[in-house]
Amino acid sequence: RESERERARARESARKSERERASESARARESARERESERARERARARERASARERERESARERKRARERERARERERERERERERALEGERAREREG
Repeated sequence: RESERERARARESARKSERERASESARARESARERESERARERARARERASARERERESARERKRARERERARERERERERERERALEGERAREREG
């Protein structure tokens, strides 16, 4: 009778430690999933930062191109004014001559 109780206690204890192992490995899987999703979020944030930097660089390049176009137009207007002045001078000389 005593040994029957002993065996029952042993079985109960085995079941208990089995449950504990199962819940331990469930916790381990859960925290591994959490770490993985945190890493995924971090990768997403890094991609977002990189594409923001790329957009910033692109808009800086665009601003630079716009400034260069504006300078080129200004130089063209200046040349046009030069031509106008030269023609004006020739016409004046023709009138005087």
